[in-house]
Amino acid sequence: MTTLDPVLARRFARITLDHVGREYPYKLDHVLTGAHDAATPAMLHPIFHGSFDWHSCVHGWWQLLTVRRLFPDLPEAAAIVARADALLTPTLVAGELAYLDRPLSTGFERPYGWAWLLALHAEAARHDKAWAAALAPLAAAFAERFRSYLPKLTYPIRAGTHGNTAFALVLARDWAMRHDAALVALIDARAGDWFGDDRGCQAWEPSGDDFLSSALVEAVLMSRVLAAPAFTAWFGAFLPDLARGAPATLFHPATVSDRSDGKIAHLDGLNLSRAWCWRAIAAALGPAHLAAPAMRGTAERHLAASLPHLDDDYMGSHWLATFALLATGVGVAGGA
Repeated sequence: MTTLDPVLARRFARITLDHVGREYPYKLDHVLTGAHDAATPAMLHPIFHGSFDWHSCVHGWWQLLTVRRLFPDLPEAAAIVARADALLTPTLVAGELAYLDRPLSTGFERPYGWAWLLALHAEAARHDKAWAAALAPLAAAFAERFRSYLPKLTYPIRAGTHGNTAFALVLARDWAMRHDAALVALIDARAGDWFGDDRGCQAWEPSGDDFLSSALVEAVLMSRVLAAPAFTAWFGAFLPDLARGAPATLFHPATVSDRSDGKIAHLDGLNLSRAWCWRAIAAALGPAHLAAPAMRGTAERHLAASLPHLDDDYMGSHWLATFALLATGVGVAGGA
């Protein structure tokens, strides 16, 4: 299977270094309460004002720090460190925190950006630098938002886009395993409430702008929440026809008709995130599971469908390398 090597790592780093500091074009998640709220991205977000939008900049930094840790001798590693030293500072983090304190900011980047910020903090803590300490107040703020939000979320969001509940909880749980045992317990309880009785998944996907598989990412979450035997039983009931290749849609990469269209380009992300999911599920079930070879083969086909297209257009290049990194088996929730 495709794994991360120095050549691929350099490609990811070069793509992402090109956009984490690129302020325009930029898509704001911003509520104006008056004329005084009109400001440039860099004024509003002193760290995360690149990469077309806030969450893409956050997970772009997660990807860069991960590559730097795994391949510290890459030529790009020095640039990653220099830029991180300049941006991941207490002063600039305070500016990001100030944005969260604005009126009507409660739903800012919920839950996708919240979760990626926690993943970034978790990765920063794996480096012998001051980055994690600087980011800690921002991570604490988003963890508190999860603690407030999850109890009142009556129904999970199963969309294949940023609102997806299961994907956010995979990332948040990985952070919480190291930093917040109470949040782990809350995530596990809520996951059981929402997904524990799911059976016979029909997998009516993809929709036209999905970048997540609502079916598979739910399974990844449950593989983290449940002990191995319980997960094997749950997964067998969730996708009972897996042995005969059904639902068929989960086994076939999505077709991307126009990579200059930001929403349609999401489908490259779907292929990459499905590759990550299939690999993660196969690992959780173990090599003896009858479907493990098919899962790994399906993951490889999905990765091959979109890996060549990471930087075809800025609508993809500002974020796809992160999901390509996940698809190689590296990253949050069980990766290296």
